[in-house]
Amino acid sequence: MKISVLGSGSWGCALAQILVRNGHEVVLWGIDETEVKDINENHMNSRYFKDVKLDERLSATTDLSMIQNSEAILLAVPSIAIDDVMSKADKYCEEPFYVINVAKGFHPVTHERMSEVIKRAVSKEKLRDVVSLIGPSHAEEVVIGLLTCVNAVCENEDSARVIQEMFSNDVFRVYRNTDVIGAEIGVALKNVMAIASGVLTGLGQGDNARAALMTRGLAEIARYGISMGGKPETYLGLDGVGDLIVTCTSVHSRNFTAGLQIGKADSAVEFLANNKKTVEGIRCAKVVYEEAQKRGISMPITNEVYHVLFEGKKPSVAMVDLMNRELKAE
Repeated sequence: MKISVLGSGSWGCALAQILVRNGHEVVLWGIDETEVKDINENHMNSRYFKDVKLDERLSATTDLSMIQNSEAILLAVPSIAIDDVMSKADKYCEEPFYVINVAKGFHPVTHERMSEVIKRAVSKEKLRDVVSLIGPSHAEEVVIGLLTCVNAVCENEDSARVIQEMFSNDVFRVYRNTDVIGAEIGVALKNVMAIASGVLTGLGQGDNARAALMTRGLAEIARYGISMGGKPETYLGLDGVGDLIVTCTSVHSRNFTAGLQIGKADSAVEFLANNKKTVEGIRCAKVVYEEAQKRGISMPITNEVYHVLFEGKKPSVAMVDLMNRELKAE
């Protein structure tokens, strides 16, 4: 199968590596000429994986027209860029294709989930389906073949099965899930909790605090997701507790490390002024805060993360305020 991977960053490269080794025809597209040259000439992506050799069958380009005749397009760009990238890509495609989305977040203006953004950006007659490939996974581990399990999420289980079979091998196992709303909300909101987890660690808190944060964070994610139409059982699976654990505990997580820096400084001001990496939880916190306020959904952890990121509240004060809320049953 011909598969075009849009996004030559860490996740695009890691998943392209899986696809090539599964026997598919794969081309990576990126906007960074240095990355593209590194992949083609050195079979590396040194910016993200210093000592990792990529499969020599993997090639890259800055020419978006390469997606012509693709049977599937893997979309591995930041959530904020999906609308623009897919609108441009749509012009080059004539035959129907699958879109495999791996971004986790919401549109910053419309608050749409990622699959909704994609369906709006691509011509209906060209789109076979949108399948999100999401779950507890770090590119740094996938690219070197460490064991990973994720979900292929789509309302149409036959489409999910196509993507499941496309990616699965002895180190990368894919399950199917038809709860699109629940899964997409779960993997987006866990980024907010990962920022909070990093903040607690940066403030000098320990395992007890982080365990409580993840447990109450999962309750908060489920409450929000169910109110939006998600299924309760989704939050006990890979796109709920699974993704929450890996993102809240790993130094590979940009959201956790962002929170760690914010916690150590006891302020988000300097981090926000100097950060150049994509930290999806920052935009997600704003979207979810605004939606929860509008809908009357109780989201105490998200609220405090929002206050720290967007209102200048000191993380140490936010932590104390969370602990001193009115006592209640779990």
